[in-house]
Amino acid sequence: MKVFLQAIFGQILLNGYLLWRGQQALPPGKKWRIPFVLLFILEWALYFTGYFFHSLLPDGLMIPILHICTTWYIASMYLTMGMVLPELLLLTNRRWKWFPETVRKRRQRIKLSLFFLLVAGVTGLMIHAHRQVARPVVTHVYLHIPKTVEGRDSLTVALMCDMHFGEFVGKKQAQHYVSLCNAQHPDLVLLGGDLIDYESLIAEALRIEEDLQQLTAPLGVYLTPGNHEYRANRHAKFRWMAKTGGVLLVDSVAMPDSTFYLVGRDDAINPKRAALHTLMKDLDMSKPVIVLDHQPVSLNETMMNQADLGLHGHTHNGQLWPYRLLLRFVYECVYGYYRKGGTQFYVTSGIGCAGAPYRVGTRSELVVLHITFR
Repeated sequence: MKVFLQAIFGQILLNGYLLWRGQQALPPGKKWRIPFVLLFILEWALYFTGYFFHSLLPDGLMIPILHICTTWYIASMYLTMGMVLPELLLLTNRRWKWFPETVRKRRQRIKLSLFFLLVAGVTGLMIHAHRQVARPVVTHVYLHIPKTVEGRDSLTVALMCDMHFGEFVGKKQAQHYVSLCNAQHPDLVLLGGDLIDYESLIAEALRIEEDLQQLTAPLGVYLTPGNHEYRANRHAKFRWMAKTGGVLLVDSVAMPDSTFYLVGRDDAINPKRAALHTLMKDLDMSKPVIVLDHQPVSLNETMMNQADLGLHGHTHNGQLWPYRLLLRFVYECVYGYYRKGGTQFYVTSGIGCAGAPYRVGTRSELVVLHITFR
């Protein structure tokens, strides 16, 4: 919902640009341009109805509006990118006159052909982007922790982050995540934050906690909060998370069995969260230490405290290109396996999505960590 409300300037600017350039590409005449203009008027009407009346509209009406308008917003981003490229080529042609004469003579026909080619291409991209969310992959990661663990030589951990249950990710997806996770037969299941997208009301109404209760692992299910758990009704979200059947770790340490430690950190959005050295001060460091921390912003702290493995989510690997390129300037590790000093890290792209259910240049994943010990 919050992403939808923040998109107002994009709705105005991108739609305005596409309406202006689209009319220039279409043949003159009402039969082409009137339906084209009406399409934009309808989308604007839907968006501003949702924008101004979202607190009054029932979910049965608001959720379809969210789906339609956020889908169009993402599509309009890539349509705009596709239209800006020919504009850049035209600018270079004004300087160097490198277009052949046939292009100038058939300019209108070429513009129309490119317009329909762009629309078809973005339509195909959106279908593919939705499948990247609807069909999460299972990513197997093989790690070795060089510590002798009495009574255990390996550990299989299923990691799911960023489910974002809400208007876009509902009960059907939750059941699929649980089924996919149980099929891996993990020893331990970790839910690494952002279980809820914005409000907890939809997850509560759909009783998604009952689906999460079906997760099975001999060593149990553990979860930590993410930054989205601190949005809107924070206390209701924490109460809901406690109903999922897992053990909620908020700046606390657990021992799923006697062989290793699991440190669950509060999210970094909370400035009062405990320091990692405080949480680890009484641990037996001869045993493996796994730190579950939603945002990958404390890698140095994890390394300096000599934890063996840090597990993170939050970044979505950018979710939509080209955001993944920009995130490289924000996070030390945006996605995947990373090693720093004697500490290993894995940052997952997440199994769900933030906002509209589309991914471009990345994919939803369930991570299975196959950990061996000396």
